[in-house]
Amino acid sequence: MGPARRVAAPLAGVLLSLALLLSTRGLNQVVHGPQLGPGFWPRLVLIGLAAACLAKLVSVLRHDRGGRSREAPSGEARDGVAGISRAKLAAAIALIFLYVLVSESAGFALTTAGFIAAFMWLCGARSPLVIAANTLVGTVGLLYLFVKAVYLPLPKGDGPFEAVTLALYRLLHIF
Repeated sequence: MGPARRVAAPLAGVLLSLALLLSTRGLNQVVHGPQLGPGFWPRLVLIGLAAACLAKLVSVLRHDRGGRSREAPSGEARDGVAGISRAKLAAAIALIFLYVLVSESAGFALTTAGFIAAFMWLCGARSPLVIAANTLVGTVGLLYLFVKAVYLPLPKGDGPFEAVTLALYRLLHIF
């Protein structure tokens, strides 16, 4: 693969992130005072995406300048990194779509817990204790961050899911 093809994706990622970042200019027009506005999180994500793409771009350019080939013989890992399984990648993408589709009706807390556990399993974690601990810490940490620290209203779910979410909020002294 030529140098132009190797830099195309990270360069496009940087440019797209910056273009989208510029498009968030009007999001905070409704905010008064020191509150975080609706543009804060999208901007934070876009800055992170731009930084990650920029880091990848620098890595590709450094590697190309070093003169080593990025091509590995057929069937071998490139740069010591195992190839990505297309089936796992497709499953991960499907999991993300499922998370978005289910979170409104099942609520953020339960959907996030299920997502973390399923994603860890998909990525190769098999210890129930490790999966449970990460799911618990990750979900509770995100709840405190978004609900308590940032005052972001998260989906509570419908019917019995809402009751479970509210009970969890009370248990954690979030609500």
